[in-house]
Amino acid sequence: MAPSTAPPAHGSSTIDSDPVSTVHTDFLVVGAGPAGAALACFLGSYGITGLMISAAPGTANTPRAHITNMAALDCLRDIGLDSEFEALSCKGEQFMIHTRWCNSMAGEEYARIYSWGNDPARKGEYITASPCNPVDLPQTLLEPVLVKHATQHGFSTRFNTSLLSFVEDDVSGLITATVRDDVSQVVYQISTKYLFGADGARSRIVKQLDFPLDAKPQQGLAINVLVKADLSHLVEYRTGNLHWVMQPEKEHPYFGWQGIVRMIKPWSEWMFILFPDRAIDPHKVSPSREEYLARVKDFIGDDTPAEIIDVSKWYINEIVATQYSHGQTIFCLGDAVHRHPPMNGLGSNTCIQDAFNLAWKLAYVRAGYADPSILETYSTERQPVGRTIITRANNGFRDHFKIWEALGTSLDSVEDRRRVLQELQSATPEGKKRREALRKAIQESSHEFHGLGVEMNQHYSSSCVYDADEPEPFKYTGKAAEDDVLYYEPTTYPGSRLPHVWLNKSIPCKPVSTIDLAGHGQFTLFTGIGGDAWKEAVSKIASVPIKAYSIGFRQDWEDPYFEWDRLRGVDETGCVLARPDRFIAWRAPSVLGSAEECEAKLKSVLNHVLGFSS
Repeated sequence: MAPSTAPPAHGSSTIDSDPVSTVHTDFLVVGAGPAGAALACFLGSYGITGLMISAAPGTANTPRAHITNMAALDCLRDIGLDSEFEALSCKGEQFMIHTRWCNSMAGEEYARIYSWGNDPARKGEYITASPCNPVDLPQTLLEPVLVKHATQHGFSTRFNTSLLSFVEDDVSGLITATVRDDVSQVVYQISTKYLFGADGARSRIVKQLDFPLDAKPQQGLAINVLVKADLSHLVEYRTGNLHWVMQPEKEHPYFGWQGIVRMIKPWSEWMFILFPDRAIDPHKVSPSREEYLARVKDFIGDDTPAEIIDVSKWYINEIVATQYSHGQTIFCLGDAVHRHPPMNGLGSNTCIQDAFNLAWKLAYVRAGYADPSILETYSTERQPVGRTIITRANNGFRDHFKIWEALGTSLDSVEDRRRVLQELQSATPEGKKRREALRKAIQESSHEFHGLGVEMNQHYSSSCVYDADEPEPFKYTGKAAEDDVLYYEPTTYPGSRLPHVWLNKSIPCKPVSTIDLAGHGQFTLFTGIGGDAWKEAVSKIASVPIKAYSIGFRQDWEDPYFEWDRLRGVDETGCVLARPDRFIAWRAPSVLGSAEECEAKLKSVLNHVLGFSS
């Protein structure tokens, strides 16, 4: 009997156990984009197998997300994918050094700013923040690697497969998803213990669960025009991967008053992102292919041949779900729960980090290392991050309003816009004031292009973090106290990201990062000279995967630059405990009275973090 395709209320019926029409799995991931595929990869690293479905016919066919930051690469490094992504990517000074504002790609430039760790004044902060480097990796290249890795590590993938509805059985605790093969139109069921909604901005799972959405008004429509054009003759002195094109001295078409030219493949493939007049009904924006091509050629600014490959539209949203999970079996991640423009490059990066946070908790519950209550901390920890990034991304877009105002591009008449351009170059008090406004507006955009803090400063507060031994609440004390969007402050305060420090041996060998010593499915305890009791305590704990290292002079690992000494935040005899996702679970200022006391304390902390005690 074919199941109904009408979406029932969750938890309202029981499972059809007909073996002919039902596929069985413990882990069903809906969506094979950066969030879903990353989750499948991370789960697969724990030996977990499952099924991933996607309504799409395959991996991304347009570049979409492209900046992959260090926070996401640190996660991917845990399963060995960071080097593969770096090999596929564009990076460094040749491709990512600048963001520019110009009249056309071939024409005059208004301003530029260093970007993505390439500002000489900021470069050291990026180098010391992570063993990875930010890269430009279009989603068309990122997704196939993730999906391939997931399928090779236990997750079968079915494209052209749409989720229609799901129900929960209150007795068995299982979930039955009704899906449709969109090629054959065959409808069947998948029975699963866990359901993951990584199904994007129109998530059926979020909709059926009726998750409350905190949504602010849209900031308009944007149009992606993917273009094949060889601009290699233009880039020698125009290096960068984002070029804002503004032509205030001309009349402009209603569908593209200005836009961004983004490098996809050096230097033959480009994304032209057009912004229609904001007063126009977005549903009435429907130019012809010829009109798009004419605007693309305007933006190029010379007679370079150009060919349009694809056109797609998207809305500038500011939406975050107020919760990310339903009970202890249904979890949503990625664009399903946080939707925002691409400013700051936070989209796919946050998706990957959502997945990394959730995966180890699921694996530990499945293995019996943790109580199922730990799964509730996924939403507790990641939802505030989602709220932060959708606000920052939209503020990044709003920051550009000041640039538009300084250049006059948002004025209605061509005459007024030309007047502003004349004023910008005039030796008058008005001209000086306008030039100063432009300088300040460009500098303020560094919050988008050098927002290392918003990328790396995530701080968790949940039952999966033990901070009861801390004398004071968490707060920043360095530059991040002044601006936590621009500046990252490494710290071992519980709930913070494990700081990256290069370590070595007394007889030098290949250096290793603290990031690499931690993770890989285990808790990691770091101590120093005089902290042997902590290592002894770790050796006696068999209830959870945990390893220990001593860092210091002639210890397991040397601290040649004294960076760990500066950052560890505890005495040499103390300890710092990192979770499998490399966030700090707890720290002790010094060794306790005896090895037995250290063991008892460590067990108590682990029980708290893993949900076995409140």
